[in-house]
Amino acid sequence: MVKSILLVGVGGQGTILASKLLTQGLMEAGFDVKMSEIHGMAQRGGSVSSQVRYGEEVYSPVIEKGGADILVSFEIMEALRWLDYLKPEGKVLVNNYTINPMPVVMGKSAYPNDIIEELKSKVLVTVVDAGEEAIKLGNAKVMNVILLGTIIKLMNIESIDWNKIISENVKPSFVDINLKALEIGKSLV
Repeated sequence: MVKSILLVGVGGQGTILASKLLTQGLMEAGFDVKMSEIHGMAQRGGSVSSQVRYGEEVYSPVIEKGGADILVSFEIMEALRWLDYLKPEGKVLVNNYTINPMPVVMGKSAYPNDIIEELKSKVLVTVVDAGEEAIKLGNAKVMNVILLGTIIKLMNIESIDWNKIISENVKPSFVDINLKALEIGKSLV
């Protein structure tokens, strides 16, 4: 049976790195894994999505609308933007973190403040404060690895050697903080 995880966020949040770490771990666990990524206007703070599909045999990296088992949103509004890709029985993991899009920055519109309530009225939602936890650790950039930890826990794939995968894919000077971030993420769900 093929499982599909859709990771979405805003450029600069580390969505793609989290997806690559997840993909490598699943491959090392013996799954057939396909990943695709869409950067959009990522370098300008635009939407970023990464699709990870795994199972015994996966033919396509693309998650169709209504096909994601888990939607992981690194930013609140992105969860709403991508919600139609979730299966009716799917789960949403939302990072309680906002990044103002350009119309809000320019004062042309306001950031909606009821997105989480709207999501909860439609689907099963888990909300985490990965940004706050990353700041407590001393580096806001590890928010993506905290979210990876929550994904690992939600998917029940803790038996994979994630410490090895992080150690092999992160600059040596950032390995320790990322390993701590991973454990914090697992403890949030």
